[in-house]
Amino acid sequence: MDKKELFGNLKRLGFVMMEVNEDFDVNKTLAEVVKSKDIRLWEGFPVLLANAAQEYEFDYDQTLKNLTKNLDQENFRALLLLSLALYRHFHLSFHWSNQLKKYFSKEELAALQELKNSLTRDDFVFTGDIHFHSDRLKATFNNYFEKDVKKTTRLKEKYEELSLEYALSQLFSPKQKELFKKKLSGDALTKTEREYYSRTVKKKVSALANPELNRLAQKLMGYK
Repeated sequence: MDKKELFGNLKRLGFVMMEVNEDFDVNKTLAEVVKSKDIRLWEGFPVLLANAAQEYEFDYDQTLKNLTKNLDQENFRALLLLSLALYRHFHLSFHWSNQLKKYFSKEELAALQELKNSLTRDDFVFTGDIHFHSDRLKATFNNYFEKDVKKTTRLKEKYEELSLEYALSQLFSPKQKELFKKKLSGDALTKTEREYYSRTVKKKVSALANPELNRLAQKLMGYK
C-alpha cells in the first residue's frame, strides 16, 4: 500500500487528507499506520481505532497478521494500550474497547492505568519505546471528533452518537442498518430495498417504537 492509498483510506477513519480508495481493508490500513512510524499518524491512532471499530470491521487478529515484524507487533499493542488509556481519560467506554483488554496481560493492564495517569497529569506518555506529548494526543483526539460532529464541540455528544451506532449494530445487520438510516434521512429506496425494508426492517422499527416495550427495556437495564 503506497502513501497515497494509505492517506485515502485514512480519510474513512477520520483523517481527511485525500480522496478515498474504494478498495478499503481497514485492518491492513491500521497495520500500515503502525508500520509507518509516522508520529502524526500515531498521535491520531486512537481516532482511527475508534472509527475502525465503530464503522468498519476492525479485527485485532487480522490486523496483527499484517504485521510480520516483532517490533511492529509490539508497537501495535502499545498503540492499543495508549488508545484505551485515552478513552479512559475522556470517560469513554465502548463494548469493543472492553473486549480488547482480553489480549493484554495483567502487567500491561496495570500499565494502562499508569498511561491514563500520565495523561491526567499532562506528563510525557511512554508506552513501549514510544513517547508522546499528552497535550498533543488530547488535542488531536478532540480536534478530529469536533470536526466530525461539525457544530458540536462536546466529546460527550460524539460518544453518544457512537453508542447509538453500537446499539443499532446489535439490532440490525449492516444492510438493515443502512436502510434504517436511508429511510430516516428520506433518501430514495430502490424497489428491492423498499420490499426488504417493509418485510424485515419495519417490523423491528415498529417494535422499537412501542412505548411499553421501551419502558420495560429501560427497567430491565436499570435506567429507570
